[in-house]
Amino acid sequence: MNILKKEKNILLLSIFIGTFITIIFMLSTKSYSYNIQKGIANEVIRLHVLANSDEIYDQQLKIKVKDGIIKMLENELHNSMSKDETRIILLKNLDRIEEKAKEIIEENGYNYNVTAKISFADFPTKQYGDVVLPAGEYEALKVEIGEAKGKNWWCVMFPPLCFVDASVKEVPQEDKNKLKNVLTDTEYDIVTKAKSEKDIPVKIKFKIVEMWQK
Repeated sequence: MNILKKEKNILLLSIFIGTFITIIFMLSTKSYSYNIQKGIANEVIRLHVLANSDEIYDQQLKIKVKDGIIKMLENELHNSMSKDETRIILLKNLDRIEEKAKEIIEENGYNYNVTAKISFADFPTKQYGDVVLPAGEYEALKVEIGEAKGKNWWCVMFPPLCFVDASVKEVPQEDKNKLKNVLTDTEYDIVTKAKSEKDIPVKIKFKIVEMWQK
C-alpha cells in the first residue's frame, strides 16, 4: 500500500514538474515571439487595401487601385531609406492617394468613396519572394474602398516589397539591404528564413514566432 502511495506521489510530482516546465517554456517562447515581431514591426510600414466587397468586380477593382497607388509613389518610395521617411512621404500624399483611387474607380464605372490614412492593423504571416514577415500588428497605409467589407490586399511599403513581382523567388538585394540595415541580425535571419538545412535553427525560430503570432 505504501509502495502504491509512493508511486502515486512520484507520478503527481512528475506531472507538476512537467506542467511547470511547459508553462515556463510557453511563456518564454511567447515573450521571444512578441519581441521579435515588435522589433520587425518597429522598422516596417505596410499597405492595407480593403475592397468594397468580395464580389469579383470589387476584388478586381481593389487590385487596380493598389497598382495605381504603388505606381504613383514608386519613385519616392524606392528612394526612401527608413520607415520614418516612408511615413512622411505617405502622410504628405494622402490626398493624392485618395484622388488617384477615386480616379481609377470612376474610370472603371463605379462611384465608391475612398479614405486613406496611416493606422495600425493586424496582418497575417506573409511571404514576399524569400522574405517572410510574421503575423502581428504593423503600422500601415490603410486604403478603404466603399464599405471596405471585402478581402484585403497586403504588402510592404518599407522596405518597398510592394514592387516585388509575386512570381519572383528572391527579393532584390538592394531592398533586402534596406531591411538588413534597420533590423537586428536575428530579426533579419528570421524574415529572410533559412535557405539550407544548415540554417535549421533559423527555421525553428521562425516557426516559434509564427506559431505564437497565429
